Amino acid sequence: MEKIRLQKFMAEAGVASRRKSEEMIASGHVKVNNKVVTEMGVKVDDRDKIEVDGMPLQEEKKRYILMYKPRGVITAVKDDKDRKVVTDLLDADVQERVYPIGRLDYDTSGLLLLTNDGEFANHLMHPRYHVEKTYIAKIEGFLATEDLKKLEKGIKLKGYTTSKSRVKVMSKDSKRNSSIVRITIHEGHNHQVKNMFDAVGHKVEKLSRESYSFLTLEGLVSGKYRDLTRQEVAELKKEER
Repeated sequence: MEKIRLQKFMAEAGVASRRKSEEMIASGHVKVNNKVVTEMGVKVDDRDKIEVDGMPLQEEKKRYILMYKPRGVITAVKDDKDRKVVTDLLDADVQERVYPIGRLDYDTSGLLLLTNDGEFANHLMHPRYHVEKTYIAKIEGFLATEDLKKLEKGIKLKGYTTSKSRVKVMSKDSKRNSSIVRITIHEGHNHQVKNMFDAVGHKVEKLSRESYSFLTLEGLVSGKYRDLTRQEVAELKKEER
């Protein structure tokens, strides 16, 4: 059996993403064969005794979950301010140590994926795979044609320029001076959609992610979730190539 790096082994076992696993190793949370390991070069296999915070590491069955995240919930597995996190919404049937793929802001609702498959998560989050994400935004005011073209072409934000996106105005409300806009992007920078609209002078009042690749929220209500089918997982893995 070929040995692999400890952080990769941890990610594949569902402890956390590979990056988070590296942080756990560096901060002394992991033992290999009863010895604390803080270096990244250690390689292990199933014959090694691995403990994380004193708990033996056992490989978990891979789990893939699609959740309709409500507003007012943190995209994390724990919060230092004791606010509700997305894993609090999971029932007792989810025994695996799943964590979110990417993130949605505290005040953003919509489609969120969770898994304990670290390699799967890392691939989907990597920008080179161009996984499309569609959002519905309620914004202040009305988009001028020039601003819409800027959003579609790519707009310069702090530290980067966005790639091309697809933007469509769904409706306008002159009484409330607001618009409903659908926007599709394939990146995942923090607050990206909000920052894009801010850059053209329109504050986002409400935001929801309606789809992730071919996945939608069909059949789900806010706060609920379902397991992905084998076919859906297979299709998402094709996005990695």
